[in-house]
Amino acid sequence: MLDEDASANGNSAANQAAAIAPRIALVGGYTPRRCGIATFTADIHDSIRAAFPDTKIDVYAMAPVTNDIAFASPVRGVIVENDKDSFIAAARQIESSHADLVWLQHEFGLFGGYAGDQILELLDRVAAPLIVTLHTVMPDPDADQRRVIERIIARASKLIVMSDRAAILLRDIYGADPDQIEIIPHGVPDRPFGRSDQFKAEHDLSGRKVIMTFGLLSPGKGIEAMIGALPAIASAHPETLYCIVGATHPNLVAREGEAYRDSLRKLASDLGVEDNIRWIDSFLETEDLLDLIEAADIYVTPYLGANQATSGTLSYAVALGKAVVSTPYAHAVELLADDRGVFVPFGDSAALAREIGGLLDTPDRLHAMQKRAYDHGRDMIWPAFAARCHDLVSQVLQPHFSPFADLAQSPGLEGLLRICDSTGIIQHSIFSVPDRAHGYCVDDNARALMLVNRLGPDAEPHRSRLAAVFAGFVQSAWNDDIEEFRNFMGYARNWLEASGSQDSCGRALWALGATSHQGITPSLRRWAQCLFDRTIGSAADFGSPRATAFAMLGADYRLDADRMNEAARSVLEKGGERLMTLFASARRDNWIWFESVLAYDNCRLPEALIRAGLRLDRPDFTRAGLETLRWVLDIQISPAGLFRPVGSESFGRAHALPRPFDQQPVEAWAAIDAAHAAYDATRDRQWLSHASRAYAWFFGSNDRGVAVADPVSGSCHDGINPRGLNMNEGAESVLAYQLAHCSIRDLMSKADAN
Repeated sequence: MLDEDASANGNSAANQAAAIAPRIALVGGYTPRRCGIATFTADIHDSIRAAFPDTKIDVYAMAPVTNDIAFASPVRGVIVENDKDSFIAAARQIESSHADLVWLQHEFGLFGGYAGDQILELLDRVAAPLIVTLHTVMPDPDADQRRVIERIIARASKLIVMSDRAAILLRDIYGADPDQIEIIPHGVPDRPFGRSDQFKAEHDLSGRKVIMTFGLLSPGKGIEAMIGALPAIASAHPETLYCIVGATHPNLVAREGEAYRDSLRKLASDLGVEDNIRWIDSFLETEDLLDLIEAADIYVTPYLGANQATSGTLSYAVALGKAVVSTPYAHAVELLADDRGVFVPFGDSAALAREIGGLLDTPDRLHAMQKRAYDHGRDMIWPAFAARCHDLVSQVLQPHFSPFADLAQSPGLEGLLRICDSTGIIQHSIFSVPDRAHGYCVDDNARALMLVNRLGPDAEPHRSRLAAVFAGFVQSAWNDDIEEFRNFMGYARNWLEASGSQDSCGRALWALGATSHQGITPSLRRWAQCLFDRTIGSAADFGSPRATAFAMLGADYRLDADRMNEAARSVLEKGGERLMTLFASARRDNWIWFESVLAYDNCRLPEALIRAGLRLDRPDFTRAGLETLRWVLDIQISPAGLFRPVGSESFGRAHALPRPFDQQPVEAWAAIDAAHAAYDATRDRQWLSHASRAYAWFFGSNDRGVAVADPVSGSCHDGINPRGLNMNEGAESVLAYQLAHCSIRDLMSKADAN
């Protein structure tokens, strides 16, 4: 049976994702920082906590380079723009917090780097599922903007946008999967309708017809056009007052002070409407802003660009029941449809004067438009927003477990048989359908041969038939002319190369060695012994540490069948010495490894060294193998106690701890085999826990809470990426699961006997 502590720990941690009260790491600007993203992030926190008080939300607040903002609870961490180490530290903090989900508020200018790419330093290091609210979706991105958004799309489980147009852009311009995209309108406050006179009195606006614009002041907002419309409006309605609310954008102040605001004041003076304008030059807190918007009769957004990002204050104005006159930028076109507002051309002062004047001239029309806007806003209030978001979080975190297989019961063979034919095992699948375009390889057929050696008699007649097929493939792969194994064969049975990689050659030798001892018939064992002895010389010049390890594992099996086989013993001795030399050269403080980088099949290196130490009575080999295995397995345990195999995104990064994705089944199999070797060397039950943890990964005890393998069919998906399962079921994955089952079955049987 599985080690109980490890399997219970894995299930408990994975089930955390299914809990009613998840822990969310909310990343974005946050109050008291003065920007729209900060306000929105704070509103997300408050609305979800109000509607679902058991939800745990840790805020990771973006700070400017000056980092002079005094953040308070619920801010758990602060990330400083453009500070790479700050992003990395936040990723570690999120990981150690056992967050079930990361929710990012994305705006290009918030993070630093090229098009805000510093945020990738955090996202690449966090395993929890990712939801991203995209506040701007560019229709014509530059190269860096496209690169960043495509990387985010590749990592995100869900992408939230606030408009249909943004969803279309994500799909058509950036290639996002439509299933990733969720449209959730900007949240808005829930306030009674029709209190304009009350709030006019509070702001000394009684008796005025109040037009309002709010936002950080900067060119592109179209304020000039609105000021240009005021002479005509004021001539018919002299009681009109245009409130321009908001501080000048801090980036603009840093470049030119208040020159832009001064130019607007001069324009108003030149047009003789300075008395019809009230400047409120400050950043208002949300409640103060809402009070002021309630005092308005008409809200104006005269933005100059059709691609203007989502406007939170436009959403506020609609929800508070204001008639809106706007240029036709994307968000406004959707929000103000069905006569909930009036549109004017970009930069057209005459049209602004005409439409605003028309509303002021017809109070009944003005009131009806305000009511239509207010009624539409009921679907956007913060409780409704929180409910949609909570449903989305629950959907992302929905676990998909399968039960642990009974170790006495072998997995089904349907998944294996599906991808086999009379030539061999086909490399790849598209979902569960064999992909003939990529043909076959000796890597997979060698693994398949090792598997059928270990299947029981209940697998007949498939076992015997497939053993002949896979052995025939390996036999054919040997190229006598150059004395090396080929690897890739096309579907038409044509070899695509004269020789394969060192790693594929090593795997062929490994399979031959295993078959020389474990082959299901005497004739198959004799065949393997002969071909191993004939081909083992090809390992003499291996430079790849993994190819060396594969050949060593094959040689160890060959010595089980023939203890006097000098060629196999030489491979073990020389390979062990080479791994020891690599270890001595690469080892450093906190890096107990054979190379300066991590790659694939990492656990095969210590496994081979442990097996060589046991076979050759070399305690130095065994000690080094156990030490490196302990280190590499420890770094493959997530903060939640789950097996987290070294992901392919980690390969080749010198002295860097692993990144979480992509996680592949072959790593779990390697971890189990290596733990098996360590148990043989020590009889220490800690290795049973390591093996059990790795095996549990197949059944949902992983970072996504998803079952990778199916015990009934015996099939296995191609791993876990940031968005969840890779739904393909290729040969490497199916074989890794089946062989992992054989290994842990034998290990636990051995442990029970002891």
